[in-house]
Amino acid sequence: MQLLIQLRWLAVVGQVITMAVVHYGLGIPLPLPEMTAVLMALIVTNLGYLYWFKWRRRNVTSLGLFCALLADVAALAVQLYLSGGASNPFIYLFLLQAILSAVLLPPAYTWVIAVITSLCAIDLAGSSRPLAVQLDTHNGLSSLYVVGLLTCFSLTTVLLVIFITRIVGNLRRRDARLAHMRQRASEEEHIVRMGLLATGAAHELGTPLATMSVILGDWQRTPEIARNPELLQDLEEMQQQLLRCKSIVTNVLLSAGEARADAPKPTTLFQFMDQLIAQWQQTQRPARFRYRNDIVQDLAIISDTALQQMVCNVLDNALESSPDEVDLRLQCEDKQLVITVSDRGAGFAPEILRNFGKYQQSNKTDRAGRGVGLFLVTNVARSLDGTVSAHNRDDGGARVRIQFPLSAITLGETDHGHTPAAAG
Repeated sequence: MQLLIQLRWLAVVGQVITMAVVHYGLGIPLPLPEMTAVLMALIVTNLGYLYWFKWRRRNVTSLGLFCALLADVAALAVQLYLSGGASNPFIYLFLLQAILSAVLLPPAYTWVIAVITSLCAIDLAGSSRPLAVQLDTHNGLSSLYVVGLLTCFSLTTVLLVIFITRIVGNLRRRDARLAHMRQRASEEEHIVRMGLLATGAAHELGTPLATMSVILGDWQRTPEIARNPELLQDLEEMQQQLLRCKSIVTNVLLSAGEARADAPKPTTLFQFMDQLIAQWQQTQRPARFRYRNDIVQDLAIISDTALQQMVCNVLDNALESSPDEVDLRLQCEDKQLVITVSDRGAGFAPEILRNFGKYQQSNKTDRAGRGVGLFLVTNVARSLDGTVSAHNRDDGGARVRIQFPLSAITLGETDHGHTPAAAG
């Protein structure tokens, strides 16, 4: 619609110039009052479309485009009627309207435009106001008709190249946007499937874990084991690991909405990250872990299990790739929270970097289910209106950068991440 509005402004300017050159420059009399009235009607129509579709932001439909092209056809037909009809070399501008309709409109509307333009051309051949120009085509470029015909041809060619190119560009951008939406829908479908699988597995694991916990408790109370400190210590360690498994199962069910005993609670960013890192260090026991917080002032946020799992996923991958050294850095840039995790491992393969975050894209080629962690990380960040990027470090290792708006997790408005929100 914007292209048609621009084309109509060009048509108005072109008609004004043509009428002035023909009437005053070449001395060929034209019915200027009537032709000027048509131009004014065209200007009013264009302003109406601008108000309706651009300023009031109404949806552009095929019917709206059809009416816009029909108005152009009607204006052109009246102008040609007033200036020679079929003998006017600019009658071939009807082709421009027909071609634009073929590109922009469904077939039914296109055929209507084609029929209307054809009927207008046929009618103009039999009824129109005569134009005082000789059709002496045999004189070549000395003939005004031939010059007008060549001008019309050049004008139509230039307009078609410009506007068809822009229209095709719009269509390509639309197709790319649709392809991106289909990709996101496919990824979200994978997430739903994995969520159903996780919750089903969590339900099924509850019973055997409880049974194993009871059996271990009975073993610990038997006299033979109670007198053996080594066996008793092993059983206590197994009990701790069972409790950890049960906690993981509970968190899975909580994340899936199966239970809401621990609803999201207000906290602060520093407290949230400190607890997350302490828990991760306690369970994973990294050899060397460095945590750097570059945010000046604390922020009031809502604790989010998905955010916690996202950060832990990236830390787990970094630790698996680099058991000796893992770094985490917290920053705030232009109201964006930036979490950067670095390691000293082998880095990402080039293919993984090109398809980072896509389903089943991972360096872990030795087992099934690979790539799920980063796939979930990418989609959790996307749900927070954020992004995840990765690159290999020049000095060895890899770096993963998570970035999303602070407004996605804060309790109130922030000022570039340096003013805390409402008190927790």
